[in-house]
Parts: sequence; structure tokens; C-alpha cells
Amino acid sequence: MRILVYGLNYTPELTGIGKYTGEMTEWLAAQGHEVRVVTALPYYPAWRVDAGFSPWRYCTEFLKGVKVWRCPLWVPHKPSGLKRILHLASFAIASFPVVLWQGLNWQPDVVFVVEPAFFCVVGALVTSRVSGAKAWLHIQDFEIDAGFDLGLLPSSGIVRSLISTIERWLTNRFDRVSTISEKMLERLKLKGVLIYKCVYFPNWVDTKTIYPLQHTSALRTELGIAPDTFVALYSGSMGEKQGLEVILAAAQMLAIDYPNILFVLCGEGSARKHLQKLAKKMLNVRFLNLQPVHRLNDLLNLANVHLLPQLPTAADLVMPSKLQGMCASGRPAIATVHPDTQIAQVLQSCGITVIPGDIIALTKALVILANHPEQCIELGKAARQFTLNNWQQEKVLQQLEQKFYQLCFTPNVSNKRIDTALEQPLESDS
Repeated sequence: MRILVYGLNYTPELTGIGKYTGEMTEWLAAQGHEVRVVTALPYYPAWRVDAGFSPWRYCTEFLKGVKVWRCPLWVPHKPSGLKRILHLASFAIASFPVVLWQGLNWQPDVVFVVEPAFFCVVGALVTSRVSGAKAWLHIQDFEIDAGFDLGLLPSSGIVRSLISTIERWLTNRFDRVSTISEKMLERLKLKGVLIYKCVYFPNWVDTKTIYPLQHTSALRTELGIAPDTFVALYSGSMGEKQGLEVILAAAQMLAIDYPNILFVLCGEGSARKHLQKLAKKMLNVRFLNLQPVHRLNDLLNLANVHLLPQLPTAADLVMPSKLQGMCASGRPAIATVHPDTQIAQVLQSCGITVIPGDIIALTKALVILANHPEQCIELGKAARQFTLNNWQQEKVLQQLEQKFYQLCFTPNVSNKRIDTALEQPLESDS
């Protein structure tokens, strides 16, 4: 097949959407498919264009069997609501002629666009129509809903209704629409997307590269962290929708009575400087820079427990990609989410959930695990098993490949049968 992938984020970005899009395209190319990518210059999560790239120039690369066209975009140093909109729009405008040219000249079988950025769906639809390709929208993040709920977009009822109507109309123009969690799939259907178009396509983890270590993490030794120190780790992007201030509030409450609990925050993002300022005098808080891929397993195994803070308004608008790595490392997670969310369902047997904003409940959960290492170990084993059952990379991507074949090469007379099958979620490993 010829697959044209269109999205804002891509390799070599180490976190978030870019990581998954890169792994997906490289896997498809390794199976013998022709894959091309139209994307932005790498900038996330540091919110600055990587060294070696000019912010205002187009360029091409050939990475692991994939031809990549990179388009310029405006990257604000301090992203805010309006600045984020301009940022996303700048990429959509700069990339439109490139993705259209690929459609006309190369004639792909599938145009696969990733949200964010929703601004790109118009270019993807136009490209699929002029090339005769099938159009597939993959939603990693309901960015429009998140924009309203987090106050990044105007909350006027008329404005929201108008934008939601446009979103629904455009989304239904795609042949297939996928998303990464069952709760997000339910939301997609509630938005009015036709049921037969909806596909469950979760993120994944390579369980051969992320796994529980049988010895002390080399990173713990390098950082001089004592063996009896209980490490609560947050690893990922540091943005507004993570609600990371709750971690620092918990650290402050535990600093005197539980000095053996160390909070480690690793990553980059627009909120990092603010967080470092808040934690300036906290001796039980350490910040680490984003670690390279070959150190990721050491980083995740640094933890005794992983922290997954979420704002209540965003908990089912996104399914944090970091959760797969947390569970694969064989460590439990504590998440600040409501009981009816997708994250809570995942962690019901392999972690602990507390109500968002409840700092006392968060500190109690940390103390319980710190004082009961056997419980920590058992939850970690359950987390690893859940990962093996549900999120293995090879199985998830094989099922996506099958969906592509069904969509592109099944005769129209059988579409009803195929559409019915597509209503079912992608199978998990057993």
C-alpha cells in the first residue's frame, strides 16, 4: 500500500504523539509498504525548533525507510490560547501545498491525518478527494474540547456550538475515524460521528525495550539516590493540562515527616520553568532533563511509583501516552482522575486513583505504598501483565494494517460486513 501520513509531530520527538507516529510509520515501512510523511520541524516538548533545522525552511529526510517532508511553522516561546491557535494554523497553512502535491503526484491509497492539529483535516480531505485515496482521521487528543474546557478557546455557547458543528461535519467526511481509548471512542460517537466509521486504535509500548529490571537502575546510581529512598516519578511533557502543581503541593506536605520520599520530575515543556520556581527550596524534589531513548527503561525503573496527574476537565479528552510505559516498567501508578474515567478503569487493578486536586488523598496514597513495599511490587506485577495483555506494539500495529487492507481493497459490495466489524475494538493480546 501507499500510505501518506500527515501530522504536526514526528520523530525525532521523544514524547507524545511524535513518538507514536514515528514508530507506526517505521513499522509499516518495515512490512514493505510505501510510506511518506508530511510533518512539522521537530520542536516538542521544548517548544523550540531543534538545532540543525531552520524555522522558516522546508526540508526532506529519509528516515528508516520513510520519506519525510518537513514544513515550517511558528513556535511561540510561551504558548497561550491565541498563540497555540496561530501555531497550529501556521503549520496547516505551510503544509497544505506539500500534502496536496503528494496526493496529486504520488496518489496514495490512504491519507492518514493525526489530530492534533484539527486545522489539518481540511488539507487531508482535499488531498484524499483529488487523489482518490481513502481518508483516515486518527484522534490522539480532542484538542477542540480541551481548548474549551481549559479556557484556551472562548466559552460562548454560540461560538462553541458553531465550532462543534463544523468539527462534526468535517469529521464525518472521513472514511474512518480512530482514537486511542474506549472512553474517547464513546465521546466520538456522542459527537455524531457515524458508528461504522469509528475504530479503536490504542497507543502501544514495545515490551521488549521497556521491562522491569531485576537490578537497581543505573540512573538511580548515577544520581546518587540511596537504595532505601522511595522515588515518585513524573516523566513526560510539562504543560498546562498536566496539572503538575499537585505534585509539588504533595512534596511540600511530606517534606518533614517523610524525607525518604523523593519526587523526581523529568521532561520539558511550557510549564517547566514555573514548576522549578515553585520547587526552588524543596529538598525532596529533583528535576531531570528529557532522557534519550536508550535511557528510557533506566528512567522508568528509577521509580518506585509513577505519578500521573490530570486536570479533571481533560481526563477523558486525552489518554496519556506515558501510561503505557509506566505500566510496562512493572511499577504501579498513582493518577489524579475520577473513578469513571478510562485511566481509572486501567488502574483499578494495578495502581491507585485519587480525586483530582485532593492533595491529602495523594499524599496518603504515596505514604501507603512507601510503607508497604510488598503492595507496591504486587501492583507493579499487575501493571506489567495488563500491558502484555493489551498494549503490545506488534499486535496493535498488525491489526491497524489489517484495517487498512479492509478499507482500501475490500469490494464495495462487502462494505456493510466490514463496517460492522470495524465497530468492534482492536483485539488485545491474551
